[in-house]
Amino acid sequence: MTALSVNLNKIALLRNTRDVGIPNVIHAARLALAAGAQGITVHPRPDGRHMRAEDVRELSAVLKAWPGVEFNIEGNPFHGLLDFVREVRPQQCTLVPDETGALTSDHGWDLPADEARLAPLVAELKSLGARVSLFMDPEPGAMRSVRELGADRVELYTEPYAKSFGTPEAPVVLARYAEAARSAQSAGLGVNAGHDLNLANLPGFLRAVPGVLEVSIGHALIADALEYGLAETVRRYLEAIRRGNE
Repeated sequence: MTALSVNLNKIALLRNTRDVGIPNVIHAARLALAAGAQGITVHPRPDGRHMRAEDVRELSAVLKAWPGVEFNIEGNPFHGLLDFVREVRPQQCTLVPDETGALTSDHGWDLPADEARLAPLVAELKSLGARVSLFMDPEPGAMRSVRELGADRVELYTEPYAKSFGTPEAPVVLARYAEAARSAQSAGLGVNAGHDLNLANLPGFLRAVPGVLEVSIGHALIADALEYGLAETVRRYLEAIRRGNE
């Protein structure tokens, strides 16, 4: 069964608009885990517009009481990300090439062009005990380069799929993701996915793309929580995953 890692950045973003600590990131994490989520994802950025350093530390401490739950820290490794990994030792670190001030992540790494500067960072992360995942566009030809770099997984950037969902182009786009997943698996990589996945488009993605180990979902999940409540929303996403894995 594909694991669900809940990205809590939007909870932190809302909290940061006032100085009263509401909503509470730690409480949100506990609600998500109690509802069945298998992981928590955070993406701290240098501008601190959502997740802050103290959030990362507190979440790491809380997750130690949840055996089997994975803490995934994602972000640009050239923007101080490794400092968090050195301190809290998450189970997974997802390297994302987002630029300072970017609204959100909007592309994957360019391999092999980025390989030389990434190689020593991947090696250090592995030495710290983290599983290393690279945020990648669905480019089948790039997957062997990811493996040669020493990474363990790829996270397929799924916004192009989300934009195509419900259009005549969707089958062609999905076929590209399926090909990229098979290429990654043939190279010995695990496959994660994330970005703009939601209750409507998630089952179809998982049916078409083989062997997805984890989806990381934040924006749509937190938006749905405004309607259904966070715990019920997590349960609905788990059910969507179940249907996609049938």
